Amino acid sequence: MNSTAYLRDVVRTFRNYQALGAKAIAQVPADHDLHQQIDPDSNSLAVIVKHVAGNLRSRFTDFLTADGEKPDRNRDGEFEMPERLSRDEVLASWNEGFGIALASIEALTPEDLDRTVFVRGEAFLVPEALSRSATHTAYHVGQIVYVARHLASPNWKSLSIPKGKSADAAKGDFKTRGIAR
Repeated sequence: MNSTAYLRDVVRTFRNYQALGAKAIAQVPADHDLHQQIDPDSNSLAVIVKHVAGNLRSRFTDFLTADGEKPDRNRDGEFEMPERLSRDEVLASWNEGFGIALASIEALTPEDLDRTVFVRGEAFLVPEALSRSATHTAYHVGQIVYVARHLASPNWKSLSIPKGKSADAAKGDFKTRGIAR
């Protein structure tokens, strides 16, 4: 894969995770459900969103020139929710984090892929840092989808190919472009 195609793919990956998380959150029945924990040691959807948004903001603000762990980031505070946020506030945070990440990624050139960036003082080539961030984001989007599905059940509408429908998808009966499969 050439460098330009790789960068396009990274942008597509982050956009897909942004959309997948937003579509899952949209199916949660009520704003207060965004703060529900499925057990005492788990994180609510609002907390997961706060953490992902904080991580993306920190990692991608001044991506090429400053350490990805910004001094003003309070990672531990991302896992606390002293006030309940509305759905609009949760989604605004989600979109802000992804907006910062996507603006930085879209500004990258093929030449930037040979550069080194730092996260907590550890050196990464740009593709390594992008992969690390995409993997972290995917992990948490999976959590968001799982919890949202639990909260929306039995009204959940699949964001992928529904169970038992793989053969229909293979025949082209589902539009699966842009969603996880």
